Amino acid sequence: MSQSRIDQFIDIIKSEFPEDRLTWQKNVPTFHPENGEDAAALITLANKHSQRLFITGFGNNIDPQGKPFVNMISIRTDRLNKLHELNAPDFYVKVGSGYPLRELNDDLKAENLFMPHSRLPYVGSVGGSIAVNLSAENVGHDLPLKRYFIKAEIVTPQGQIISPGSACFKSVSGYDVVKIFAGSWGLLGLIVSATFRVFPITAEIEYRDIKMKEVDRKGLIDMLDESNSETNALYNRKVKAKFDPENVLPIV
Repeated sequence: MSQSRIDQFIDIIKSEFPEDRLTWQKNVPTFHPENGEDAAALITLANKHSQRLFITGFGNNIDPQGKPFVNMISIRTDRLNKLHELNAPDFYVKVGSGYPLRELNDDLKAENLFMPHSRLPYVGSVGGSIAVNLSAENVGHDLPLKRYFIKAEIVTPQGQIISPGSACFKSVSGYDVVKIFAGSWGLLGLIVSATFRVFPITAEIEYRDIKMKEVDRKGLIDMLDESNSETNALYNRKVKAKFDPENVLPIV
């Protein structure tokens, strides 16, 4: 897309949304949705005008040096930062994707609840932690965040709002679709809100030695490389093509 075309798309955003939805962060035009409908409307327009998008949480993964963010619109989740529901009897919490992960236990503590991964030194958002499939180790055992990720509101790369998963302890048997978005790096859609299973605060002592594992983005890029013929790589490319046939959310 030429610079003139992205300027045209920016003008469309300005005409379709309130003025404060669009800002420039690190010189990158950045859209700040305040709900799923905002995000769905923008992504629908992006499909219509063949505009490429980049989903970010707090902007930690944006480095505009060089070419990657030229002609790109960033979607930032900083305004999707509400605590929507804290259900102590059923042990789950629902928060916006722009909510800081490290602050979650502060709210849970008021209800005598606890979430292991909120103890980690991860400085990003809830949505970002899901997108990178934040993982930890506890007493020699792997502890991926997706184990507790049970439901979400997501805007797909085609502009549809979906709500995979369930907050119930028992749900319909079959593949847990919501888990696909753990480790998706924002390439399968925008997480608007996430629901997690949480624990009684008495369980906190069991996770006192929890340690964060290194985040590895290279693994995903390798999986989407057309030259990779491994079974998992073929599966990942099929999922990407299914969710994003127009490649509105390319690898950056």
